[in-house]
Amino acid sequence: MVNEPVVHVVDEVPELDGVDDLAMVVALDGFLDAGNAAARAARHLLDQSDLAESPVVATFDVDLFHDYRARRPPMSFVRDHYEAYEPPRLVVRLVRDTGRTPYLLLHGPEPDTRWEAFVAGVRLVVERLAVSRVVAMGSVPMAVPHTRPIAITPHANNAALLDADSPWRGELRIPSSAQALLELRLGEWGHDALGFVAHVPHYLAQLDYPAAAVSLLEHVERGARLTVDLSDLRAEAGDREAEIARYLAANEDVGEVVASLERQYDAFERAESEGSSLLAEDQPLPTGEEIGLQFEQFLAGLDGTEDDTDDPDDED
Repeated sequence: MVNEPVVHVVDEVPELDGVDDLAMVVALDGFLDAGNAAARAARHLLDQSDLAESPVVATFDVDLFHDYRARRPPMSFVRDHYEAYEPPRLVVRLVRDTGRTPYLLLHGPEPDTRWEAFVAGVRLVVERLAVSRVVAMGSVPMAVPHTRPIAITPHANNAALLDADSPWRGELRIPSSAQALLELRLGEWGHDALGFVAHVPHYLAQLDYPAAAVSLLEHVERGARLTVDLSDLRAEAGDREAEIARYLAANEDVGEVVASLERQYDAFERAESEGSSLLAEDQPLPTGEEIGLQFEQFLAGLDGTEDDTDDPDDED
């Protein structure tokens, strides 16, 4: 099944003795993570766990999968020497939810190469540790306003795992990901896998957007049958929303782009509820040029400090 040791799985995990319903949550950093939603959700799960009681039960040989020139790990240069190198890690950790229910968390950078070897390694973990179902998280940028509920696309390799309809109809040809291939292959091997993809406003895709992380974890709670304390993450999301609102109030041009998205979103919602056309002819979407220009302005405004808003001529 795996021609070489791409993953090392702990031989014995006493904490799993007697556990007959074990979920594994998957969050891979990289392609499918607009707004860093999945990565932030995974970090919240780790923050909610006692790491002293959360052993690593499987470790992937990241050197086989990682493109170091494309995603260079950080390190520190201190005066005249290098130190504090942070190597990428792709691991499965045993953690517990709020109710002390054990589950597994696979997290780390999405493999850049050898996807088939990676998913075969995950299969080894699933079968060795008797995982009942795999639940993945992801997020994509969409032309939607942040002032409306975050939409979620559910997906699964077994229709019985889905508890909601997908917003999509027909077939979409999309770029693949290691997580998508994992779900496909696990289905072929007879293992249940499902996932949730949050729709993140495109103008927030390069910022941390904790509201999307909250939405993902709410769905993971149901899909993985876990209980997660989201109070801290919701507070963080509220702070971000307030920051965005203040910026939009002070920048009418950017606010108008968001307002256009709101009109388009509402028109689609009305059309869908009435069973009519979804094209919403009277609500044009902002042009790509408008979105691009305002996107750059939005990021510059949110990433800057209050002092950055001063007239640059004042510095001379």
